[in-house]
Amino acid sequence: MTALTIAALAWMLLHVVVAGPLRSPLVQRLGLNAYRGLFSVLSAISLIALIWTYARAPYVEFWPTTSALAVVPIVVMPVALLFLVGSLRASNPTMAGPDMVLKGELPVIGFTKITRHPMLWAFSLWAISHIIANGDLATWLLAAAVLITSLNGMRSIDRKRARLFGEEWEEFKSKTSIIPFAAVAAGRVRLGFGDIGWLNILFAAALYAIFLWAHATLFGVPAYYP
Repeated sequence: MTALTIAALAWMLLHVVVAGPLRSPLVQRLGLNAYRGLFSVLSAISLIALIWTYARAPYVEFWPTTSALAVVPIVVMPVALLFLVGSLRASNPTMAGPDMVLKGELPVIGFTKITRHPMLWAFSLWAISHIIANGDLATWLLAAAVLITSLNGMRSIDRKRARLFGEEWEEFKSKTSIIPFAAVAAGRVRLGFGDIGWLNILFAAALYAIFLWAHATLFGVPAYYP
């Protein structure tokens, strides 16, 4: 459990500190491309360490997983995967490296109408649903590390994009929201079915089916306990 705790702390420090207050001085010293390359390598190593230590952590149970609790990720994960698939478009300014493809006005289309951070909400929903469904310490450490970095990342990305895009970002921000559907409910943007799209739904459904089928093989436990 010590190794998993260290891996979880390293993951959080990398994404909260290195990608936060240390980013600007590191970019100045290394250059933007070198920083991005180094951060990508460290993120990959940190993720591998997190998964590896989680798979080998002892099982310390606070409460048993029940069929009622196991329903939570079964219900939540289709939404999380739909958010994940919907976030993967070049017009999403909260994706990594938007300065490479986005110039001028930032369009509010697709899943950014629901939330301007669809990918980070996908990770957050995964973490929250698995914390509820699993009453063991190892899962809590893993999911908490993902949840903390995802929620912090939303504010952090907002600050970085404000510096990068200036007035264009402020205009984009005024039409969108962090909380899913808040901008739609406030009438700042209109959401149509075309923004969600059949193709996104089909891809998300395919991923969901794969994870249900392979969950026991990939993670050692079935996705649902009847």
